[in-house]
Amino acid sequence: MVTGIIFHPEYLEHEQSPTHPERKERLAYTIDQLKEEGILDSPDIKLIIPEAASLEDVLEVHTREYVKFLREESKKGGLIDLDTNIPVGVFERALLAAGGAIRAGKAVLEGEVDNAFAMVRPPGHHAKSYIGAGFCYLNNIAIMVKWLLKKGLKRILILDWDAHHGDGTQEIFYRDNRVLFISTHQVPLYPGTGYPHECGEGEGLGFTVNIPLPPGTGDEGYKLVIDEIIEPISLEFEPEFIAISAGQDCHFTDQLTGLALTARGYAEMVRWCVNLAEEICEGRVVAVLEGGYSVEAALPYTNLGIISAMAGFDISAIREPETYLAELIWRKKPAAIEKLKVNIEEVKRVHSRFWKCFR
Repeated sequence: MVTGIIFHPEYLEHEQSPTHPERKERLAYTIDQLKEEGILDSPDIKLIIPEAASLEDVLEVHTREYVKFLREESKKGGLIDLDTNIPVGVFERALLAAGGAIRAGKAVLEGEVDNAFAMVRPPGHHAKSYIGAGFCYLNNIAIMVKWLLKKGLKRILILDWDAHHGDGTQEIFYRDNRVLFISTHQVPLYPGTGYPHECGEGEGLGFTVNIPLPPGTGDEGYKLVIDEIIEPISLEFEPEFIAISAGQDCHFTDQLTGLALTARGYAEMVRWCVNLAEEICEGRVVAVLEGGYSVEAALPYTNLGIISAMAGFDISAIREPETYLAELIWRKKPAAIEKLKVNIEEVKRVHSRFWKCFR
């Protein structure tokens, strides 16, 4: 099995400010960790340098007015919201991030690699068709999925496990029955959307599945969600391709969230996803990096876990340094699983109208 890693040195140049949560160290520390572990020297890993996405591909997702605004503001610097300023040159870097996602999809679709991880910046899943938000400018995974649909695929699963709801991706595919969008995310938390009753409109009714997670959910809770909701509905949908919005901010050391997932938990989720893809869609899986703001304690280990799981490496030793484990004990909430079970039943109730597996 060969796993593609899509990366460009230009991804390290994007910066809203040196102290902004979404800063270059998010990837710089991961690259150092991969080199230290010898991952990039493995014959099972292929490093792929991407090119910028074309405007044609971007306009499949974003409005012409927004693209013009972003391009013009990027020449001099500007502002979208209090979390998302527009640094000079960000338009070109956002195009390169979107191009990285497309390149990952292309490499898997054409059999160049078995699966791929697009380690791109800036992230994308909060970007709606008409505006950026939440550190995001262009919706990388949506641009990739639209590209895949143009290549003839008819059913694509987007699994968004970022701790923040992927409201931009939801908006883009809310009326599209070719794309099953499943989001697990902490509630309450920014952006304040992603409740079970948000389940699509028109032809897309039933093809948006939101699974709210209480703080302290942890590895056990994520496994429960996979077993009870994600796996049954995925098997019924039978996607031809799986795209993961891989937010690493579910980790127990992340300063913006409280979901208490471990690096090993991430690796096991990806291993499950790879096994599912091998069963139903010829192993076609692409993960696209989204959030994750614990740059030293989490990202090097969660990204290593994801890559190891995709490449079929042994993941039994994936873990954080023991110095961080006291934080995990504090973050895990005994009552979280019971609250999560209530949420799961609500999701099943809402979607029993659309999916046989919940009847």
